[in-house]
Amino acid sequence: MKFIQAVFFAILLIICGRANAQINISRVWVSDQGNGTYKNPVLNADYSDPDAIRVGDDFYLISSSFEDVPGLPILHSKDLVNWQIIDHALQRQIPLDFFSKVQHGMGVWAPAIRFHNGEFYIYYPDPDFGIYLTKAKNPAGPWSEPVLVEGGSGLIDPCPLWDEDGSAYLVHAYAGSRAGIKSLVVVKKMNSSGTKVLDQGKIVYDGHELDPTIEGPKIYKRNGYYYIFAPAGGVSTGWQLVLRSKNIYGPYERKVVMDQGKSDVNGPHQGAWVNTQTGEDWFLHFQDKGAYGRVVHLQPMKWVNNWPVIGIDANGDGKGEPVAVYKKPNVGKTYPTNTPAESDEFNGTPLGLQWQWMANPKATWYFLNSAAGCLRLYSQKIPDSAQNLWAVPNVLQQKFPAEQFTATTKLTFSPNTKIENEKTGLAVMGLSYANIALKNKKDGIYIVYSVCKDAEHGSKEDEKIIAQAQNTTVYLRVSVRAGAKCTFSYSFDGLNFTEVGESFQAEPGKWIGAKVGLFCTRESQTNDSGYADFDWFRVEPVR
Repeated sequence: MKFIQAVFFAILLIICGRANAQINISRVWVSDQGNGTYKNPVLNADYSDPDAIRVGDDFYLISSSFEDVPGLPILHSKDLVNWQIIDHALQRQIPLDFFSKVQHGMGVWAPAIRFHNGEFYIYYPDPDFGIYLTKAKNPAGPWSEPVLVEGGSGLIDPCPLWDEDGSAYLVHAYAGSRAGIKSLVVVKKMNSSGTKVLDQGKIVYDGHELDPTIEGPKIYKRNGYYYIFAPAGGVSTGWQLVLRSKNIYGPYERKVVMDQGKSDVNGPHQGAWVNTQTGEDWFLHFQDKGAYGRVVHLQPMKWVNNWPVIGIDANGDGKGEPVAVYKKPNVGKTYPTNTPAESDEFNGTPLGLQWQWMANPKATWYFLNSAAGCLRLYSQKIPDSAQNLWAVPNVLQQKFPAEQFTATTKLTFSPNTKIENEKTGLAVMGLSYANIALKNKKDGIYIVYSVCKDAEHGSKEDEKIIAQAQNTTVYLRVSVRAGAKCTFSYSFDGLNFTEVGESFQAEPGKWIGAKVGLFCTRESQTNDSGYADFDWFRVEPVR
């Protein structure tokens, strides 16, 4: 009986944890303006390369996650404006050994989600290993172990299509860094179950002359036409292209259906066409905002002469430009404001869905002590090959949630006093990074501030001792202001904060935006690590 009660209680905790994760209103960015309109971006965080579908009254969105674990975030919405994270399709990345180390810029590139035969299908590319498929009957999981649909290097951005006759196809692009060629779109035949590519395919579009770096294709069928929606022209400078043909293998007609125009939204492209229950058409896409990553915008869409027009087409030439504010989609009902989770009180299990590690985690990295209401990070030895924190796998991070915000955490440090240089704190990670931390030395614990420029290439941290800690409990804070300029500070009472160092300019990571996170490391091997108990992590407006 005790075992049954324990299992029931564990399940209840999981259910409650997920439910609580679904109820959140950000204090730093809300797209829904509460008056029937929304402002872009609808997701002001780095959900790059979005794809989305509607199933019944529910919308689901997925995005690239690269090296971060868990990977393949799945978001849910009832109205395309208010979103929540409900799961990750990949709890660990494969190959497991390969992703036990930090592999910046590798892993999950632009995926696609479809609903077929009563199941959710996600096709995702790993540019170094091939195209994988994972499935689930419930988008909140569990998701199946990934199946390799086609192995190979440089195969990216897959999207499936099941035709009316049951034939299954896969469209994808090529990564020049691996394949030695890019700006091409290929269509390949799959088996009916969509688990295996059957042929080498046929190139259906060459973008070298008109649409360099065409990638991210999404394929649909409407009114007898096959449509391939694809971005071209580069991540921050490109446009949204649509190809159409009566034959899946072409020839395809070409039309640019959205570009920046007179808006301030650079490179608007790569995303998903969805429609509402009331017959409206909408398009979700990204905008590259440098250190903030690729944020998600929602555009109205309409069909004119069997061509889509995305955004607002002021001159009627069939090419739209992005909107800043617009009437919310008509989904037949009005739904409450909701945003992805950011703050975390660490009062339950499991770990909040906003958190990701820089590599496949180990059980010894952390403990969620729900009884004490804290997250305990155990110090992990820095890998011998690591020159700085950029190559340390046990960094727990989340996306920047807005252009301006403050992140504060309260922690208590319990180092192993038999060793020196255990370190724990708050970091802003990217190609260059900075952190404020507690570090133990022979004569006590110190507040230290570190900056590492050009971390990707192995630069050493410039670490400065700020002050000796008055006690082992400290409040650490980073304030991020316009332009991703970061100011770090600390406090021993949670009220009076002392700034340290000069303003740090946050930088993007490898294909991702900057992230804010927590870490606990040591330099030497020991038979028992020290640890840090994080009481809470709170995201608030800039102070």
